[in-house]
Amino acid sequence: MNSFTIKDLENLSGIKAHTIRIWEQRYDFLKPCRTCTNIRYYSNDELKKILNVSLLNKYGFKISHINKMDGQELKEKILTLTQTEARQEKLINDLIQYMVDLDIDSFEDIIDDHIESRGIEKTIIQIIFPFLDKIGILWLTNNINPAQEHLVCNIIRQKLIFGIEIATSSIKSDQSVLLFLPEGEHHEIGLLFVYYLLKSHGINVLYLGTNIPLDDAAYIAKHKKPDYIYSHLTCVSPNFDFDKFIFEIDHTLNKNKIIISGRLTQSFQKKLPAHIQFKKSFTEVIEFVASI
Repeated sequence: MNSFTIKDLENLSGIKAHTIRIWEQRYDFLKPCRTCTNIRYYSNDELKKILNVSLLNKYGFKISHINKMDGQELKEKILTLTQTEARQEKLINDLIQYMVDLDIDSFEDIIDDHIESRGIEKTIIQIIFPFLDKIGILWLTNNINPAQEHLVCNIIRQKLIFGIEIATSSIKSDQSVLLFLPEGEHHEIGLLFVYYLLKSHGINVLYLGTNIPLDDAAYIAKHKKPDYIYSHLTCVSPNFDFDKFIFEIDHTLNKNKIIISGRLTQSFQKKLPAHIQFKKSFTEVIEFVASI
């Protein structure tokens, strides 16, 4: 069983830790355990409760009313939510709950059902990336077992690879893009989604994969001459130096147009070399692909 900090609950539910503490004092639905040093920690069941409570509270239910509901009534009320955003948030919360419970069949069923009704692109944008964004902090703080991460990420990876295989476009572009992840970056779901988008737009893709030395990327770039080189940074190793990476990619691949997206780009404040661009959101990524 996992244990979660109050900060984890804040990141996953969107409810501030201060508010969670107040709720604990006034209501009965949260009962955290405490370490020998009196630090709160929460079980899988407590995580599920806060996800459900926060969803109902966000969409109009008073916390005093929610507190009187038993587990079954809580689930029934969530099913009555009709707003599109609420339904999407429910699916994301369900993915989190199935992940911590290791209910992989139910996890995959949600994704398959959404792909069947909405298509893979909307599934990735609407539920998978918000899900990954929410749980990303748990990977960094080691508050989920690596086995849980591997299980859910491999399911998502399989769906993306299948989407890439069947993706077609009526337009054939003469542009090409080299995709790679640098040494220390093994999370390829974001890069695979970019691969899917590019192929769907008829753009030629050279896919190197994960954990690639810059010299290897430079070797391929020299011989294949892609129009762009693209990397997506999700959750690199603790020793990864982003400033150093920008410096090295600038000098190693200075004859190429370079696009970098992902979480690390959002906090980088320094001036970029002219041939390097950041795409700080998937909206910007989609716009970039459409512009090629």
